[in-house]
Amino acid sequence: MVKLAAKCILAGDPAVGKTALAQIFRSDGAHFQKSYTLTTGMDLVVKTVPVPDTGDSVELFIFDSAGKELFSEMLDKLWESPNVLCLVYDVTNEESFNNCSKWLEKARSQAPGISLPEMENFEAPFHCLAKQFHQLYREKVEVFRALA
Repeated sequence: MVKLAAKCILAGDPAVGKTALAQIFRSDGAHFQKSYTLTTGMDLVVKTVPVPDTGDSVELFIFDSAGKELFSEMLDKLWESPNVLCLVYDVTNEESFNNCSKWLEKARSQAPGISLPEMENFEAPFHCLAKQFHQLYREKVEVFRALA
């Protein structure tokens, strides 16, 4: 039995759902908090995840980072050497998606020895999905407005 450890950073603009994502993951979807307070600094969620068909597991140290620049600049040391980077954005806010490139650059600057993938136009499929979700959201808003 091998127990591995991995450092995961959740990054993205304020109020995109990073804390909700971390809390839902921790509780296996059983607990969804109705309200959240602004993350100041960084919150740590630790969860052990079994590797299927083995006796091995990975202990994930999930760092839920503040989305506000004011707080994120204080935490540069905690961004060093992540094993996993999750960029989180709000599908109803196109700007939060566009800002993912800023968060990716921050990760690159904090981990100069780590190779993050350089893929040509890697965000194209995600951008397409984000636009479709945003359009669907707008259509639903219009439906609800028509009902009022």
